[in-house]
Amino acid sequence: MGFARTCSVALVGVEGVVVEVQADLEPGIAAFTLVGLPDKSLTESRDRVRAAVVNSGASWPQKKLTVGLSPASVPKGGSGFDLAVACAVLGASERIDPRVLADIVMIGELGLDGRVRPVRGILPAVLAAADAGYEQVVVPECAAAEASLVPGVSVLGVRSLRQLIAVLADEPVPEEDPDEQGRPDPLLAGLRVPGTGEATGLCGIAVPEHDRDHDLGDVVGQLSARTAMEVAAAGGHHVFLQGPPGAGKTMLAERMPSLMPRLSRQESLEVTAIHSVAGLLPPGKPMVDIAPYCAPHHSATMQSLVGGGKGLARPGAVSLAHRGVLFLDEAPEFSGFALDALRQPLEAGHVVIARSAGVVRFPAKFLMVLAANPCPCGRFSTTNDYCECPPSAIRRYQARLSGPLLDRVDLRVEVEPVTRAELTARGARGESTKTVADRVRAARERAAARLTGTPWLTNSEVPGRELRGRWQARSGAMDEAERGLERGLLTARGLDRVLRVAWTVADLSGHDRPDAGDVALALQLRTGIPRGVPMAIGSPA
Repeated sequence: MGFARTCSVALVGVEGVVVEVQADLEPGIAAFTLVGLPDKSLTESRDRVRAAVVNSGASWPQKKLTVGLSPASVPKGGSGFDLAVACAVLGASERIDPRVLADIVMIGELGLDGRVRPVRGILPAVLAAADAGYEQVVVPECAAAEASLVPGVSVLGVRSLRQLIAVLADEPVPEEDPDEQGRPDPLLAGLRVPGTGEATGLCGIAVPEHDRDHDLGDVVGQLSARTAMEVAAAGGHHVFLQGPPGAGKTMLAERMPSLMPRLSRQESLEVTAIHSVAGLLPPGKPMVDIAPYCAPHHSATMQSLVGGGKGLARPGAVSLAHRGVLFLDEAPEFSGFALDALRQPLEAGHVVIARSAGVVRFPAKFLMVLAANPCPCGRFSTTNDYCECPPSAIRRYQARLSGPLLDRVDLRVEVEPVTRAELTARGARGESTKTVADRVRAARERAAARLTGTPWLTNSEVPGRELRGRWQARSGAMDEAERGLERGLLTARGLDRVLRVAWTVADLSGHDRPDAGDVALALQLRTGIPRGVPMAIGSPA
């Protein structure tokens, strides 16, 4: 009789649970039983593991084999347990010393030829192993850079089960050709990657390369919309852009990530973990260090927006946009159910999805940008007669965005058509992305200094009771906004959001507290009603 154990990780959302993989050999008819609440993809690992072990030159034990996954109450799925199951079986058959396996966490899928394939969720799995006190992790070689982002963990990246057996048995490591994708092999000698936690030279993948080359100065005119985007980036406020086609709504949204500061290390790990679970980290670029940008098509379902799928839910667009921008172009064309499902993550900053297989929680703290035409044809305006949509069609179209959803949007801006003079003027470019981003960064630093010692990072996160108590505006500055509440122009939530925006405007302008001008600009951005204040930050009255 033989027994061996090693460890792997089961992912529930973006959180990992260390699972002990136990293998037991007993005399009897040859059979392979896998227990411990596995799903179908994990149950199929029996055939993959048997073929991989045999094709790696090891003998498959001809005895009664039982492999248990503990704790048995945690749902387990996917092919990431293959490597741990194979090594536990080889340890029970004494091909590998069982004592070597006990303190190692193994994550990876096995091909029938014994090659080790990448799986989703390497980073959150290694983070869970480190939190549980494990210091050695084995992963596919192509995922070693991602795993090494976790400090204090020694990462072993392997190409095949043959190599892993040789390392664990202290035998010469065989050569393996690169796989069909031609991944590099810089770590064959010793195969070890120190877990330094450094990510030098690694860039984020959420915004396409060409988007980062676009500059805010390319947007012609649109002073009010540009100001709204600057305020949104500085305070993390949601934005609603309404205007005719071709006015620049999409251009403004695409440039929003470039205005936002680079992610801190903790934020980068959060975002990278989500993209790893979603399988969106390409080889060679394991670290997301810029604000992600997600722009789902208007035909997206509610599940694709907030998360879902068979079995345990997968992250949706709101989670892929965590710490970044979620852009909903043609917002009225989205399903009403899908749009209203955004209300909870907009307030809570996370999504909780309950399924029969379990409950998962995904982070979803994002900046939402909505864009819409004024009517179905897009030409409705008080200044022209080109629109042929009947009033009833215009009302139905605009009513697709519910009041409770829009009440959670801090900034609402009318994007006017670009005039011929603006489009043909020479040397009339607006401020560049770098200029605006510098002001945004300075404003965020002022807010961070003020919020030191609190759980909040931006003005949009601060509860209204704290703003009314600890951080009040100047005396009399909120009078006009409070009168708007009495007249029904603002809700109680809307009044709090006006104060949050006013603090952001004050941070951009260098004021120690919001004054009447800051609140007036916040009200104008909130309601769209002109109040005679300059739209450019810091402009003289």
